[in-house]
Amino acid sequence: MEMEFVAIATELVFGFFALFLLTKILGKTQITQITTFDFISALVLGELVGNAVYDVKMGIEKILFTVVIWGMLIYLLEFITQKWRRTRGILEGAPSMVIHKGKIIRDQLKKNKLDMNQLQHLLRAKGAFSIREVEYAVLETDGTISVLKKSEFDKPTRNDLNILSSPATIPYTIIVDGEVVSENLKEAGFDEKWLQQQLLAYSVEDAKDVFYAEWDQNNGLFVQKY
Repeated sequence: MEMEFVAIATELVFGFFALFLLTKILGKTQITQITTFDFISALVLGELVGNAVYDVKMGIEKILFTVVIWGMLIYLLEFITQKWRRTRGILEGAPSMVIHKGKIIRDQLKKNKLDMNQLQHLLRAKGAFSIREVEYAVLETDGTISVLKKSEFDKPTRNDLNILSSPATIPYTIIVDGEVVSENLKEAGFDEKWLQQQLLAYSVEDAKDVFYAEWDQNNGLFVQKY
């Protein structure tokens, strides 16, 4: 009995790292499941490894064989869709325009097996609580919806309000859980000596006393202590 538990534990650990490595090789689309095929492949791969782990007749070598073969199939299809554009519509699907110039395209709803309640749910998730607010809506291949609102319902921009704009900047996380993120600090153009001087203004003598800190060009340094 103990040997069975050891075997299951060994196969679980091996299966975990095999799936982790395969996901790293195949890319982030396997995580986000951008297309229907990505979703299916994630389900099938998990099912294959799960069945292999709890089948006493399956060993580590068979789990490895299963993961490798399925991984090769996924990689082959990804290669085909990247190499030949015309295959993408067949293998990955294509976006569908479900609202065009404020009008619902019923044929596209039927084609995608989407009813009005489902459409309204997707629109509300994008902040559109009325069909009248939407100029265009596109059903993406992963089942989400992209919405372009009518100008009268869209949020005003700085140009609309004649407000002077400043260049967009990205914040750099420089301290997390009391540890300095050296690569981010360097990328921001500073060193630890500069950071120590900045922390003194917050009555902090050591970065270990800081829970979180970030810096951006427009707003400077933000510090939250423990």
